[in-house]
Parts: sequence; C-alpha cells; structure tokens
Amino acid sequence: MKKNQTAFRIAGKVAFWILVVFIFFYMLFPFYWAVNSSLKSEAQLQMTPATFLPVDSSGKLAPTLRNYVAIFNDGTFVRALWNSTIVAGLTTLLALSVGSFAAFAMGKLRFKGKKATLYLILSLTMFPQITVLSGLYAVITTLNLGARLSLILSYMIFTLPFTTWVLTAFFKELPAEIMQSAWVDGATPFQTFYMILLPLTAPAMVTSGLLAFIAAWNEYIFALTFTTIAPQARTIPVAISLFTGTIARQVPFGEIMAGAVVVTVPVVIMVFIFQKRIVEGLTAGAVKG
Repeated sequence: MKKNQTAFRIAGKVAFWILVVFIFFYMLFPFYWAVNSSLKSEAQLQMTPATFLPVDSSGKLAPTLRNYVAIFNDGTFVRALWNSTIVAGLTTLLALSVGSFAAFAMGKLRFKGKKATLYLILSLTMFPQITVLSGLYAVITTLNLGARLSLILSYMIFTLPFTTWVLTAFFKELPAEIMQSAWVDGATPFQTFYMILLPLTAPAMVTSGLLAFIAAWNEYIFALTFTTIAPQARTIPVAISLFTGTIARQVPFGEIMAGAVVVTVPVVIMVFIFQKRIVEGLTAGAVKG
C-alpha cells in the first residue's frame, strides 16, 4: 500500500512538472519566435521549412540587426514610441491620482449608495471597448480635442474603474485605528489620506499602475480610430500594424517582429524592477495582531 502511495505521489509530481514545463514553453515561445524572426534577413524569413535559429542557406548561424536598425532609422516608429510613452504614462498617473481618491472614499468613508457606486464602477470594466467607440468618437470630434488628449481621456474609461476597484480593496484592509489615531492628533481627512494611508498602499499602487500602463501601452482600437486624421499622434501598436516594406506588396515581417520585441522589452523590464512590489501588492491586506 505504501509503495502504491509513493508511486502515485511521484507520478503526480512528474505530471505537475511536465505541465509546468509545457506552460512555460507555451507562454514564452511566441516571444522567442518574435526575437528569432527579428534577427533574420528577408531571405532567411522566406526559407522553407522555417528554422528555429537565424541561419543562412548553408545552415550557418547568421543573425542580423538590420531590422532593428531599420525601425530606429524610421522616424515614424520613433515618434510612435514617444507617443506611446506619453499617452501610457499620463494615463497611468491620472488613473492612480483619481483612482486613489475614489478608493479612499469607497474604502474608508461612509456615505449613502457606496455599495451601489462600487458595483457601478465594476460594471464599467465589463463593457467591450467597441461598444462605446462610435459614441466616444462623436463626442471627441465635437469637442475638437487633440489626438493625444483624446487617447488619454479614452483610456481612462477602462483604466480608472479597474484602478479604483483594486485600490478600494486595499484601503478597506487598512486598520481603522490608523485613521482614528491620525484624527486624534489633529490630522484632517485629506492629510490622513496622503500622509498616512497612501504610503501604506504603495504595493497596490505599483500593481494597479503597472497593469494600467500595460493596458494603455498595448491598446489598439481607440488608437487606430482617433489617429486616422492625425498620423503624427499614432502609438506603437498602430505604427507596427501599418509598417510597409521597401518593395511593393511586401510585408516586412522582420521589421514587424523587431518592433514587437522593442515594445515588449520595456514592459518586461518594468515587471522585473517592480516584481517585489507587485508580489507585496498581490499579497497585501493581512493585518498582524
């Protein structure tokens, strides 16, 4: 009986690690293939069957940085990279600033209709972007807003409710005694918020801020719509989708893959830099007695 239990336990561990390895390769293979393709020349990309390494026709390893040089020599790509940085950065700052105030009110203050308001905020995250696109475009066109400002305000539609909902959960978990002690010492509600409670929610701010940044950085539908008449304001996803080759009817796969790698690397770096804060944000809420 013990031998059978041991055998089942070993088999379970083996199956678990096989599943982990499968998921690991399943998640990373698309990024690996993008890097592999970005290091190939046009002739290497047209080789059949496709190779898992950037090799030439003789089978010799021959990677090239030509695609990366091409995209950075393209003023459109560099400008789009700058546009994405501005739009995603300002969207994240606005979402965190407004969302933290709203979350403080939802998590720590008492007022009528608080639960209904919280669920209304949650429901806003459930609407597909395409359902509000036409009406939002009409409003922005009527107000004659700039393309970048239009994108920032539009991205707040899905980043602000998410940020508010996440931060509300963390504000709720903070002990009420902290606020009471601050009020006894003469602090106003605003001083209690930004001097005492807000620093305690730093892990949650980093977690929700990073997710809001990624959502704004990768957004495509709004960016494509609002920059149709303002090509100079195109963001990275739109610029990559509109890459054109140097030859007629040529799809520049190498340059597209190089652009995808360049866009992905900053997000990966940010995750590695803030990974400790992210873990703290995901596990915050426990109060030690």
